[in-house]
Amino acid sequence: MLGIMSTRDALTRARQVGLDLVEISPNADPPVCRIMDFGKYRYEEARKEKLARKHQHQQAVKEMKFHANTAEHDYQTKVTHMKEFMEKGHKVKITLTFRGRENAHRDLGFEMMNRVIKDCESVSMVDMTPRMLGRSIISMIGPRAGVPKPKPAVHHQSQPPAPQTVQNQAPTAQRVQTGQTQPPAVQP
Repeated sequence: MLGIMSTRDALTRARQVGLDLVEISPNADPPVCRIMDFGKYRYEEARKEKLARKHQHQQAVKEMKFHANTAEHDYQTKVTHMKEFMEKGHKVKITLTFRGRENAHRDLGFEMMNRVIKDCESVSMVDMTPRMLGRSIISMIGPRAGVPKPKPAVHHQSQPPAPQTVQNQAPTAQRVQTGQTQPPAVQP
């Protein structure tokens, strides 16, 4: 800390040391400046931001579409995929669309939607309750905070098997004729 000085003196000191004079707080009275290598400072800040972005998890919104008459096997498959998405930390938007005369049976749609939410409640929590939007019922569920996420499997490369020297073997037909199950030993 050098104290209060004129801008000209501060610039002179910065040039003597071979560094830059950087204004830290322009609104303070008097303005606060620092003598530093500004290029190095910007480089370090860029590295910190890049590292922060690398460790940041992007939460995607996946969508799963249903109809009021979705078959049981299709339903189970979709619910399984939804659970996998939530275990990976993604949110899932559930859309149930009515086609034609299905619109007259909206109660079946709400029953299906509540069943989906109930079946996924072990790994999810409801972010948006089911509501009608045009010809569709839409709901949003997200991963439950206390559910541990599976860690990616680490594949260790094992040592490749030692190369074996191939010896001249007698043809298979010869082995069959001699009645041997093992190839005959080749003598040098």
